[in-house]
Amino acid sequence: MYNFFFKPLFDFTFALILFTLIFPIFMLLVIFLLFFQGGNVFFTQLRPGKNEEIFKLYKFKTMKDTISTDGELLPDHLRTTRIGKFVRSTSLDEIPQLLNVLKGEMSFIGPRPLLIKYLPMYNNEQRKRHDVKPGITGLAQVKGRNKITWDKRFELDLEYVNNQGFILDLQIFLLTIKKVILREDINTSNNETMKSFKN
Repeated sequence: MYNFFFKPLFDFTFALILFTLIFPIFMLLVIFLLFFQGGNVFFTQLRPGKNEEIFKLYKFKTMKDTISTDGELLPDHLRTTRIGKFVRSTSLDEIPQLLNVLKGEMSFIGPRPLLIKYLPMYNNEQRKRHDVKPGITGLAQVKGRNKITWDKRFELDLEYVNNQGFILDLQIFLLTIKKVILREDINTSNNETMKSFKN
């Protein structure tokens, strides 16, 4: 009952209330990013959701689109702005994903949506991570985020899928708040946040 009725209801209701409350912050970030980075302030990317249905993920951009003379994007550390680094380190870049929750494409809690190019690489067990909606945060994020291996990440994703419920969601939610406040396991370096998955 919780997973099929109460959780979707909670997701939509809480996302609507939260987005309404933080809308001034949302608009302020839009203005700051537009001023300091220029161009589009939103990062969008197609990701697989529940049952591997493709949706457009929204985040705030934390880097400029500066290219080199040969037409390639410059390294991350040359494109990351001060405001972008702050937005990422405080997890404020995740705010636009509330729109994904309101659209029913994501949940607050669930396995993080990964890249489409990884879909053919999953084995049958790893593919089960798509049996539920992807989340803004999840079990893998509160137990190591980008510091854990891919095998451990998938293990935690499947642990969540097999044991999802109100108590586990509440535990993950509270641990997420703790990590955001203490800024634990948040990568603010100029390197790639996590190595690409290879099966």
